[in-house]
Amino acid sequence: MKWTLSQLQKYRNKDFLIDDIIRVDEIKETDPTIREVSPMHITGRGDIDSTKVTFHLKIEGHLILPCSRTLVDVKLPINVETTETFLLQGSEYETEEEVYQVKGEVIDLMPVIREILLLEVPMQVFCEDVNHKDAAPQSGKDWEVISDGDQSKKIDPRLAGLAKFFDKNNSSSES
Repeated sequence: MKWTLSQLQKYRNKDFLIDDIIRVDEIKETDPTIREVSPMHITGRGDIDSTKVTFHLKIEGHLILPCSRTLVDVKLPINVETTETFLLQGSEYETEEEVYQVKGEVIDLMPVIREILLLEVPMQVFCEDVNHKDAAPQSGKDWEVISDGDQSKKIDPRLAGLAKFFDKNNSSSES
């Protein structure tokens, strides 16, 4: 995913379509929590004019990460759409988006793709299959894993009497 400026200028005002499968295994060295990286399918197009090159990309694939509770492998699907702009000259370019300055005569998308993939790695990943043979136990002596939804429905037994107090006040004020 590397092109010289002269190669790209041939596609000025023409369709420059991208459809490539790349390997980005080197992100495992940057982030050691990434256990496996599938080949990434990159599709999109490039818009080339005299001052800038804009790539509209879609990145698809998956990463294998450890479950935060059990360290079991979890497959994280990657499906990212991004627009990356490379400025050809050191001109003033006012925009809200991040742009890259081309150094030399080559545009290399690999560092940008690696950065995007690293940003897609969440802080925590959880294994959905709690019945997996390597999954952590969901209950034990005097404890169990509960979800936030289950917790909001339960009333703390220490405060049950307080809930009755407010029910008595509401019924007496209506009379």
